Amino acid sequence: MKKRRSSILFHRSVLVGLSLLSQIVVLAVMLLAFSGRLSYFYWGCILISVAATLWILGRQIEPGYKLAWIMLIMALPVFGGVFYLLSGGGGISKRTQRKLDGINHRTREAVQSDFHADGLREVDADAAGQALYLERCAGCPVYAGTHAEYFPLGELAYARMLEELEKAEHYIFLEYFILQQGELWDSVLEILKRKAAQGLDVRLIYDDFGCMYTLPKNYDRYMEEQGIQCWVFGRLVPVMSVRQNNRDHRKMTIIDGKTAFTGGMNLSDEYINRRVRFGHWKDSAILLRGEAAWSMTAMFLGMWDSLAGWEEDYGRFRPQYPAAEPGGGWVQPYTDTPLDHEKVSQTVYLNMISRARKSIYITTPYLVVDEATNTALCNAAKSGVDVRIITPHIPDKRYVFEVTRAHYPPLLEAGVKIYEYTPGFIHAKNFVVDGKYATVGTVNLDYRSLFLHFENGVWLFEAPCIQDITRDFMETLEVSEPISLRKSRRLNLLLQIYRSVLCIFAPLM
Repeated sequence: MKKRRSSILFHRSVLVGLSLLSQIVVLAVMLLAFSGRLSYFYWGCILISVAATLWILGRQIEPGYKLAWIMLIMALPVFGGVFYLLSGGGGISKRTQRKLDGINHRTREAVQSDFHADGLREVDADAAGQALYLERCAGCPVYAGTHAEYFPLGELAYARMLEELEKAEHYIFLEYFILQQGELWDSVLEILKRKAAQGLDVRLIYDDFGCMYTLPKNYDRYMEEQGIQCWVFGRLVPVMSVRQNNRDHRKMTIIDGKTAFTGGMNLSDEYINRRVRFGHWKDSAILLRGEAAWSMTAMFLGMWDSLAGWEEDYGRFRPQYPAAEPGGGWVQPYTDTPLDHEKVSQTVYLNMISRARKSIYITTPYLVVDEATNTALCNAAKSGVDVRIITPHIPDKRYVFEVTRAHYPPLLEAGVKIYEYTPGFIHAKNFVVDGKYATVGTVNLDYRSLFLHFENGVWLFEAPCIQDITRDFMETLEVSEPISLRKSRRLNLLLQIYRSVLCIFAPLM
């Protein structure tokens, strides 16, 4: 018991939290102490807060962020502006920007020869518009003939992943937000260690924040000892900075550049229901086999080079692909970075919503929608489009669940149908529009995924697996509870106030 208490007390999350709290307390005490003795210092801080507010108003950022920061500064006028400046204001240094530009340039060069979205115009003008956007603004090509297979449950994806990992001949690349020791990760790791011992190039990227409670400290060193090259994204440091909000939320397994997996599932037992936390955990994943897997390989290499400081030859990782088979539809893997001022994930969703003529089916664990997405969904429903959204009935984070439910009323008023997955927690992030467009990936409908995290997904047009995604949605509806407008409004006063406060500061959570 003493050992357990000691491990909790000295866990790095506690130490980092205490360090950050002490910085905030010291800053507050210093400023308040000076404000009582030196009036010009007090008014100087007020002037900084006013300047910070004007700067925030002038920035090209989401209105929700502006409101949250301005409310915080108004609530703490003496040191709110100073805190905003110390936290970095959400910007990045010129050095980081130059590094990012260089990586983006090399990644784009690796897939430049695959840019053929113009050829999609003859098939479907709306689809071509979406594909051209992702090519031009995200550097992500669209591919014809890549085989795509959808998995409606994490358990199914896990079984196939083990099969495909065993087939690896040259390299295995993995990039995940969360890894946790258990049946899933241990079985994957066993294959990775064996393949590394056989001479394959095995690489792993995991996010430090995502794995704070799931992996031992310095787990990357253990990986290196097993022959697995490893980098940790965004090591947590006890310094006030909103840049710590920029996490690597991507989830990818890439095998020889020929096969790739992505979707909502991390490599932890709860994602395959070997560990039950919030009822039945429903997730989704997609497998790509063919040229589109190369695009995801380039994405991984770009992230790897940014962490390792390498400038390797991407071309040596590109395999030969067989001729594309007809009838596979169009497949376009895409990635989104919070550091390039291009809102790729949000634009993908908005483009899909705006092109809907009959139906929009969405599964998402969080429904913390920004104003643009909320308006687009409401307008679609008002125009006669069948808009349905499935969210969890059992939450993983209570405060996010309350914010999700706070967003129900305006959507329901517009005619959007909302359901909660009664068996437990739904973690799948899927869109299906008119039965011919779809996307499966890592992007939640919340501020963090849309504007703060590194994310990825796969956009699909007329791919056969879209029927499977639609079927999965309909089957999930059968075990989901419809939410009425009356029920969503039946709240006591304290809960209304609580939700209102959470909604204001949701972008900063």
